[in-house]
Amino acid sequence: MPEQPAPLSTHQTQRSPTSWVWLLLVLFLVMGAASLLLLSKQLGGISSSSLPDYGAVPDFQLTERSGVTLSRAELVGGVWVADFIFTRCQGSCPLLSARMATIQQMLQLATTRPVRLVSFSVDPEWDTPERLREYAARYRADPQRWLFVTGPYQTMSDLIRGGFHLGLVKAEEATDAPPSEPIIHSDRLVLVDAAGHIRGYYQVTNQDGFNHLLQDLEVLRRE
Repeated sequence: MPEQPAPLSTHQTQRSPTSWVWLLLVLFLVMGAASLLLLSKQLGGISSSSLPDYGAVPDFQLTERSGVTLSRAELVGGVWVADFIFTRCQGSCPLLSARMATIQQMLQLATTRPVRLVSFSVDPEWDTPERLREYAARYRADPQRWLFVTGPYQTMSDLIRGGFHLGLVKAEEATDAPPSEPIIHSDRLVLVDAAGHIRGYYQVTNQDGFNHLLQDLEVLRRE
């Protein structure tokens, strides 16, 4: 599956990185909410059988930002969305996290089949539970809905490459890695059903891809 991992306007007043994060988040929230309302009217009789099945996510035992161990078994029974980030990432990670925050905000009042979000850090040597807690707080991640997990690098590599079938490589092992990025990883969001099977990969750096994820998420959440 191809991996793909956007301009600042010159202005007299320079915004802080945090300001840009929240500006993106508000923009995505407005667009996402409108998209969800439109898509929910279009779903009709669409069922989960129309979605591909890419196989089960393998079992894992990883450390959540709270310090508690999270396993795959604890997610079975509910729909969840995964992404792959690290806290010092300057590339696609802020956008991916803003998309996840938008999903959390859009679905926080949902009463049927609550959706959980799981962010897998690919930089365990840097991303301690404390740093993951700080990063999660930046996006107002609800600890009951949005989890941040990590484990030894080899464990994460085996899970992401062998289990999620996505790319992950350290910069020193890649010939075309940007100098500012120590780890090259997928910029896809992954949709997982209540049985723990992968049902879709989504390029959410564009709105069409995000809308596609929202549509499929609604299909699974309603069943």
